[in-house]
Amino acid sequence: MIAIKARDLTRDYDGLRAVDGISFAVEPGEIFGFLGPNGAGKTTTIRMLTGQLRPTFGKAWVAGCDVVDERQQLKPQIGVVFDCQNIYERLSGRDNLLFTARLYGVKRSRVQKVLEQVGLVERARDKTQKYSNGMKQRLLIARALLHEPRVLFLDEPTRGLDPGVARDIRAIVAGLAKQGVTVFLTTHYMEEADNLSDRVAIIDRGRIVAIDTPEQLKADSDQPDASLEDAFINLTGRSL
Repeated sequence: MIAIKARDLTRDYDGLRAVDGISFAVEPGEIFGFLGPNGAGKTTTIRMLTGQLRPTFGKAWVAGCDVVDERQQLKPQIGVVFDCQNIYERLSGRDNLLFTARLYGVKRSRVQKVLEQVGLVERARDKTQKYSNGMKQRLLIARALLHEPRVLFLDEPTRGLDPGVARDIRAIVAGLAKQGVTVFLTTHYMEEADNLSDRVAIIDRGRIVAIDTPEQLKADSDQPDASLEDAFINLTGRSL
């Protein structure tokens, strides 16, 4: 079964076409990089794929669920981490996860497992207002993994993090894919997309202008020894 499938997916806002008839498919266990300049339609696409925003036209399926007609069946199948750190700062990391576990009907034993998975066991009892940005991001990923989703959406997961913490987050993402979790990743860091992604889609002004492996996108660029950023600029005419 295809993990994510979009067919002519389109979204209009007051006469503005934010996403313009995009189509693609993502395989189970694949890390799929979704790159584009600010305002290109990345977050709008994620919101449609996660059932938070109704498409104007087109269809999409995630984990076998129609994102419009089967939203309730979709929710247990996906995890979502947006770039806003929406956690309860007066609660400890563990209590944040226990609260979410109750909402999902997840066993308490999963809390300990995801804390171990993201490396937060030693600070689990600390209030999250004492957490660094990197620790908060780890907690958000742990929360998204509590119910063992088949597909994980990550919107700028390493934005604003120092290089060491960002490297740890990338290692977590790579490990999830090896376990069979499909990862839909947006990032402004080209090196991150290059190193992590099995394939990359580049969206510009609401339209997908290329989908391929990072290696092939670089090989197709006009420049010898091109980086993924070179390929991106060649395709879009602008940098991230």
